[in-house]
Amino acid sequence: MQAVRSLFYPKWSSDVRLDGKTAIVTGANVGIGKETAKDLAGRGARVILACRDMAKGEQAARDIMREVKGAKVVARLLDLSDTKSICQFAENVYQTEKALHYLINNAGVAMCPYSVTVDGYEMQFGVNHLGHFFLTFLLLDLLKHSAPSRVINLSSAAHAVGKINFDDLRGEKDYHPVRAYAQSKLANILFTRELAKRTEALGVMAYSVDPGVVNTDITRHLMRPLVGIIETFRFLVKTPAEGAYTSIYCAVAPEDELLTGGYYKDCAIAESSWAGRDDGTALKLWAVSCQLLGIRWR
Repeated sequence: MQAVRSLFYPKWSSDVRLDGKTAIVTGANVGIGKETAKDLAGRGARVILACRDMAKGEQAARDIMREVKGAKVVARLLDLSDTKSICQFAENVYQTEKALHYLINNAGVAMCPYSVTVDGYEMQFGVNHLGHFFLTFLLLDLLKHSAPSRVINLSSAAHAVGKINFDDLRGEKDYHPVRAYAQSKLANILFTRELAKRTEALGVMAYSVDPGVVNTDITRHLMRPLVGIIETFRFLVKTPAEGAYTSIYCAVAPEDELLTGGYYKDCAIAESSWAGRDDGTALKLWAVSCQLLGIRWR
């Protein structure tokens, strides 16, 4: 079985050190985010665990410090469903950090029943896209100051069935949890493409990542109805550590081996769906996102 798994998910490794670097990983208290944070801490980076649940975030920080000798990690409150919380988090970062080399936008919600953020946006679009869009906007000055730096946005293969429904971004007319999730993951890729165009000259590179099908808390709404199928094809489901490989790859691989704005899967450049390569939609999404958030980002 392990030999079969290795055909689908070849293990990637690197001994690159990140001493003196600072990283933020959203949703780092569990799953892919925690594994990503642990790996970066093991390479010597200072890692901020940006978590909605501080008790779980602080426990994750203790776990990493116990497992990684000399790990420099700290948990800080970040609720991506609340723009005020995002502002407070960013303000704290500017007050305490002199540099930011990696922003890994990992947190997310998936295929949940209909709900809205504090600011009234459909939850999946609001957290997965708008929350990270706003966070990146607020932290861009520090990323530019720390260049070369990188922004890594976690997407999903589900983006391939996604469509940006500009007429119903709040999901009030026709909500379906899978369509809403796919839309938010497509938005992650389109945001990455447009961000890369605007920041490459500033020394800030951007990459989107498909971690694969990973057994984490985010998939709970999907996994439960498909327990039988999941059990049958469990060898195709990644562990959180395996799911973190591509995020880590995009953080530590030499810059000349990566394509800013690119979509990565299994530690290699991949091709997103046609919709994920639609620069016109990416530009429109950028403008609409700024309008919804009430910001000017040129």
